[in-house]
Amino acid sequence: MTFPTFSIIFAGVLLNSAAQLMLKAGAKSLGTVALGSGASLFAAGWNAATQPWIVFGLCCYFVSAGLWILALTRVDVTLAYPMLSMGYVIAALLAWQLFGEALTGPRVLGIAIILVGVVVLARS
Repeated sequence: MTFPTFSIIFAGVLLNSAAQLMLKAGAKSLGTVALGSGASLFAAGWNAATQPWIVFGLCCYFVSAGLWILALTRVDVTLAYPMLSMGYVIAALLAWQLFGEALTGPRVLGIAIILVGVVVLARS
């Protein structure tokens, strides 16, 4: 894989991770959404649709999808798709820093395994 192609994939992964974190921030501001009547679901949907973090997160997803399509014009999906696992690593580390989510020993081991896999795939 060439550096420009890897850069496109990595930019998409970063945006996807950012989107995930923005959606989490938006969800935290919404609080727990109760599954009740149609009216309450509509109200919850409206609150989510007008929450800035959620809107920004969805915009990041949209741009990320465009970069993903661009990447797929350059490499096989069997090479590109596993690279998305880098997003888990980025999101886990940032969620730990930003939201105080647990980063336990097994999670760190899983992250290390993912990183080794990404390096192996990138070199193939």
